[in-house]
Amino acid sequence: MDLLALADFNLVARHGGFGRAARATDRPKATLSRRVAELEAELGLRLFERGSRMLKLTEEGRALHERTGALLTEIDETAAAIAQGGARPRGTLRISAPLLFSQMAMGKLAASFALKYPEVRLEVTTEDRSVDMVEEGYDLVIRVNPDPDESLVGRILLRDRLVVVSSPSLVRPLDGSPVSAVVRDVGAKSATWGVRTAAGQSSIAVYPVLTLSSLIMARDAARMGVGVARLPLSLVFHDLAAGILIHWGDADLPETVLWVLYPSRRLLSARVVAFIEHLKGAFPLGMPEELAATTN
Repeated sequence: MDLLALADFNLVARHGGFGRAARATDRPKATLSRRVAELEAELGLRLFERGSRMLKLTEEGRALHERTGALLTEIDETAAAIAQGGARPRGTLRISAPLLFSQMAMGKLAASFALKYPEVRLEVTTEDRSVDMVEEGYDLVIRVNPDPDESLVGRILLRDRLVVVSSPSLVRPLDGSPVSAVVRDVGAKSATWGVRTAAGQSSIAVYPVLTLSSLIMARDAARMGVGVARLPLSLVFHDLAAGILIHWGDADLPETVLWVLYPSRRLLSARVVAFIEHLKGAFPLGMPEELAATTN
């Protein structure tokens, strides 16, 4: 396969048209068109659907772009780094991170990374959905309890756990009657929460009085005495230490694990490696207390 033709194909795919690619790179439009046509002939595939006013990748073209675009970028960056005397982190680094982690820590993490590596342009998107790294062009994602994915590799960044907390003004009923609760599940009804303490396991009957989509909002509501809430220890660590909230016990639920993930089929760029090391330095033990410390 002609790598130059493949590079020109990815250039056109990235810019969304021959004209745009030609203007962005000061290359003749006819040359780009000819190179792509030669690649299509070599592969025996149509890579673009050519309309009178638009250019659209075919299914085969999209697959080729997804699988080769990032690799060609890595080759270019590696060659540039070697030519300049070392693999210094540079270029654009796109990251997707979950909402709560971003609200608690990502601002400081991103700022300190930017100061350390001024040649890297860091772009952080906050969202809890499971993004397609290749399709959407992310270099690295941080995810909570991700599903197994053979196309991704990574490492555990942090471990956290849910705890049941309330304002000191809210007294736990001794007769086992239901207590008001702040929940995240829309339409949640009366339920029983399992709780683990040093004395053993027990249960709490709860009835939802407030439904909030944000864990930070749920914490604020619990502070005001609206009801008990199940919240990450990292989020309420300082409140528990200050007596603003009291600990009823650990929620009888699996622990929360944050992973750093990246595509396994790519060689890791210097900027990705640098950010992973930056995260490891911020959370060397991977404990919830370390995440809580970023909010100070």
